[in-house]
Amino acid sequence: MAIPPGNFAVNLSSSNAAGGTTTGSGAFLIGTSVKVVAAANAGYSFVNWTENGNPVSASSTYQFTITGNRNLVANYKAIIPIGTSVINLGTAGDFAILTKSGISTTGTTSVTGNIGVSPASATAITGFGLIMDTNGQSSHTPIVTGKVYASDYAVPTPANMTTAVSNMETAFTTANGLVTPAPIVNLYAGDVSGRILTPGLYKWSTGVLISNAGVTLTGGPNDTWVFQIAQDLTVNNSAKITLLGGAQAKNIFWVVSGQATLGTNTDFSGIILSKTLISLNTGAKVTGRLLAQTAVTLNASTVIQP
Repeated sequence: MAIPPGNFAVNLSSSNAAGGTTTGSGAFLIGTSVKVVAAANAGYSFVNWTENGNPVSASSTYQFTITGNRNLVANYKAIIPIGTSVINLGTAGDFAILTKSGISTTGTTSVTGNIGVSPASATAITGFGLIMDTNGQSSHTPIVTGKVYASDYAVPTPANMTTAVSNMETAFTTANGLVTPAPIVNLYAGDVSGRILTPGLYKWSTGVLISNAGVTLTGGPNDTWVFQIAQDLTVNNSAKITLLGGAQAKNIFWVVSGQATLGTNTDFSGIILSKTLISLNTGAKVTGRLLAQTAVTLNASTVIQP
């Protein structure tokens, strides 16, 4: 844009093209009162105006007197309502770890929450040193703060486990099929290492990598992240998922059509809904849930149900 002599430029942009639009850009004489307006698209809300990364106004209508060139960015965040209206885990939400074919552990593992398998039997839960409860409906072990369930335990456990697994599969299908708000597609070509991600729906036709640089999720306590990953989720050794602004692990969904591999000493947050294997290497910690349609393998790992 050519700027006439004695004028200054107001340049506007949006942090997310799908999030909304802006009006009010142009060339203005010094001392002119300028009004810029940000309009969020359906499924998004306005956050603030920033300049050079610094917030300058929290109002979608920002009025100022121009004294120099301005480069303003309108920031939007996706609105995904939390709870059953988005991803209902059903009775799968009663488990820290739930699988169809098995759960195995080596080393000193710690799980806070229930674990269970179905249609696999209790013999598919290995390394836990299970002790059958007197009612035959569940078992326990010193390394699980909760109950252990399997399809071959006493009634009503088999029916309950069938329902929980069905709910897990439905949750995966629902989460993987979300299209609202408009997804952010193939962001950073699947390598989100060192990035800051705001709430929203993200979709990749590839795998997703988180290197030891980690990734930061910033948003409020009622904000939701849904990550639709068509291939594998790979979290490298010592990577950390950092939560800022009150973001909560229970509102983060990693929907993985391949397998999820968490490297040594990773610090991971969120619910993994995996079509296949979830593997935790030595010292990996998860604040969330591991819900796999095949197996979960642990190696001196920690899982804490949020």
